[in-house]
Amino acid sequence: MKILIAGRNGQLARAFIKRLDRKSMDYCAPEESELDITNDRIVTDAVDQYQPDLIINCAAYNFVDRAEEDREKAFAINGLGPKFLGIAAARKNATLVHFGSDYVFDGKKENGLYTEEDPVNPLSQYGQSKLIGEENVRKASDNFLIFRLSWVFGGGSQNFIHKLSEWAKSQEFLKIACDEFSVPTYTEMVADICLRSIDAGLRGLFHLTNSGFCSRYEWARLVLRKMNIQKHILPVSMDLFHLPAKRPKFSAMSNDKICRELGVKIDTWEEAVGTYLLKKGTNP
Repeated sequence: MKILIAGRNGQLARAFIKRLDRKSMDYCAPEESELDITNDRIVTDAVDQYQPDLIINCAAYNFVDRAEEDREKAFAINGLGPKFLGIAAARKNATLVHFGSDYVFDGKKENGLYTEEDPVNPLSQYGQSKLIGEENVRKASDNFLIFRLSWVFGGGSQNFIHKLSEWAKSQEFLKIACDEFSVPTYTEMVADICLRSIDAGLRGLFHLTNSGFCSRYEWARLVLRKMNIQKHILPVSMDLFHLPAKRPKFSAMSNDKICRELGVKIDTWEEAVGTYLLKKGTNP
């Protein structure tokens, strides 16, 4: 199987590259300048040149607040890019793996975790751009896997754990939202389940998160405790931060569907955080 990865510099792509290297699999992960997914000609040329059986789209615009003003760029990367990849993949009969977001939901569900059957209603430009990306992938062909992720963490600096550790270096008191709930999701798990899904021949939409859910405040407390960092954490409302983009206060998704399909049990978010910090050498 030949695999083409878009967005090689992100934390999710790095997890895939590490796993594919370990398995000695045939893949190509061009520099983002060489595979600009917002340019249909570049996408077409790259797919024609490499002839992949599988395309994994890890390219994404993840600046939630900046997307409110930088709407054009957010929609180009999150919405238009998946369309070009989907069309190119369909032309070669390749499978496209694309990653969505829990921010397609409005957070108003009152009876459990979000499932794949729940209606979507994004509150922000970022959420809308991610939803359009999903829709464009679906329109291109039936040969796709869409995994909705939430609160992704892994190697690199574009995640909450890294930001939290940086804040702790300069602030005595940390104010963390206690009324925003979702599921911290480990990139290593995502790469593993994604490749298992390909091997199993799965297609369609799945929610892919670690198990359970928590608030940002609960996540921060666990991380600092495991890193043995002594800081005062103040639980506050997310409204205190007056962020430009509206966020769902509860967007935790259920991973039951993918677990049933693969016959697996996915680690809890607490176990995943512990594994990640242990690999980083910061977990005593």
